Amino acid sequence: MAVLNLLAPAKLNLFLHVTGRRTDGYHELQTLFQLLDYGDQVRLSLRADGDVRRISGAECVAAEMDLAVKAARLVKSYSGTRKGCEISIVKRIPVGGGLGGGSSDAAAVLVGLNGIWGLKLNEDRLAELGVELGADVPVFVRGRSAWAEGVGERLRPVSAEGLWYLVATPTCAVSTAQVFGSPALTRNTPPLTIDRFIFAESGGAAPAVSWDALWAQTRNDCEPVARAMYPQVDEALSWLSNFAEARMTGTGGSVFAPFPDRAEAERVLAQRPDELRAFVARGLSRINRTVDS
Repeated sequence: MAVLNLLAPAKLNLFLHVTGRRTDGYHELQTLFQLLDYGDQVRLSLRADGDVRRISGAECVAAEMDLAVKAARLVKSYSGTRKGCEISIVKRIPVGGGLGGGSSDAAAVLVGLNGIWGLKLNEDRLAELGVELGADVPVFVRGRSAWAEGVGERLRPVSAEGLWYLVATPTCAVSTAQVFGSPALTRNTPPLTIDRFIFAESGGAAPAVSWDALWAQTRNDCEPVARAMYPQVDEALSWLSNFAEARMTGTGGSVFAPFPDRAEAERVLAQRPDELRAFVARGLSRINRTVDS
């Protein structure tokens, strides 16, 4: 039986600007996705009988609603394969924290099944399938930190390494729909160009982004709304801001702060309030998706 173990990494939105709203109701965004060396482990096992079964995953998400299961069924339907699979997910990324766990799991399934089912779909086609599952899925399919526009599907890979992040998640469940539906949300932030943040670029390599310039000239437009709606998010940001410049990722409720080295991040981690779930991770430009069994 073919078995594949894959890393499904967490992500941070180093900033999130809402630049407009489309006629279909979706918001136009600009963001920089920072992938982390921390995430879920997705185990895929080949089944010859054609069934798609989830063996384990997030307990709070029913199998039929799990994006990983939906991803398997989508690529199975698209390809017409008669093969099946079992999906086992060891969850480490908090559910509903704005860290992309469900989207990352789905991307790992798309990439992994493309391999063990022998489908030979290219990365662009897998990313197109990913958009059908969610706007964050393509960046995980491609496995590279990236500048993103549109609803998050137009990606330009960037080099973004060297920093460690402390990521903390409060106990509240933030509703993305409520945040984006709030009348208080800023929806007209002027679009930026990535060129103002690049400090090195050569040949076909991904441009290196100046983190300091990016931080100084950007923000998360969803953060004030989430802080007003959810006192726990406000408290988490207030606590973390005592040690470093902190920001919320996505629509929340996870918050993060950068540190120059792991030791400093872990020193702060040791002081976290009991109600915060937290971890320390390193930023990556490109993920190593395959992990040991």
